[in-house]
Amino acid sequence: MAKHSHWHNIRHKKAANDAKKAGVIAKMGKLITVAVQMGGPNIADNPRLRLSVDKARAAKMNAEAIDRAIKKAAGEGATGKQMAEILYEGYGPGGVAIVVEVLTDNRNRTAPEIKKLFEYGNGAVGNPGCVAWQFKDKAIFLVENTTEDQVLEALLAADADAEDVAVEDEGAVSIVAEPGQFDRISKALAAAKLVIASAEMTKLPENRVDIPAERVDGIQELLDSLDEHDDVQAVHHNGAF
Repeated sequence: MAKHSHWHNIRHKKAANDAKKAGVIAKMGKLITVAVQMGGPNIADNPRLRLSVDKARAAKMNAEAIDRAIKKAAGEGATGKQMAEILYEGYGPGGVAIVVEVLTDNRNRTAPEIKKLFEYGNGAVGNPGCVAWQFKDKAIFLVENTTEDQVLEALLAADADAEDVAVEDEGAVSIVAEPGQFDRISKALAAAKLVIASAEMTKLPENRVDIPAERVDGIQELLDSLDEHDDVQAVHHNGAF
């Protein structure tokens, strides 16, 4: 299948931002909370919770803290506040489209803070729907120590449908699929004993825009400042770095 640059952009973003997240464990706790509130505390019956727990483990959240977060979200011995999922949309310098995924228990606090970060970064928050239409929800995997043929065989054996399978520069294999295929692909790779380096649900732009060299630093600073906000879970953009 055709080679693409989706994973390069996602991996670059994650490498740059994850190292700065002092509150990453708190963010994982929020992610688990929403997963439990939406699908229940039984990890076997809740694909979203399984993904949240996998992300928490990758972020070095220990098993006890994960279990505590699940129980708290389920209302066992705690009075947790209801978390709301919100998308903020806007533009960065040069018109780069940005979508910010937020989990918050107080949108009246979060909304002006996100707006201020956009303004400080020479961007602007837009109306709902102004740029989100340019992005599609996708499941993304990176598989290491394997070949494209081995990955395709694993997917075919499990009747898992991928939109794109490509060999990356470092020799790993990336997979792009519809969100509904996430669980099936995860199980297919596990059954084939393939090493999953990363698996996530994300938003990919249908088209990317070139960023002039003089704007790169400014846009990256805006993206980083948004990502470092305690309520922000993910930041997506259509810029090509």
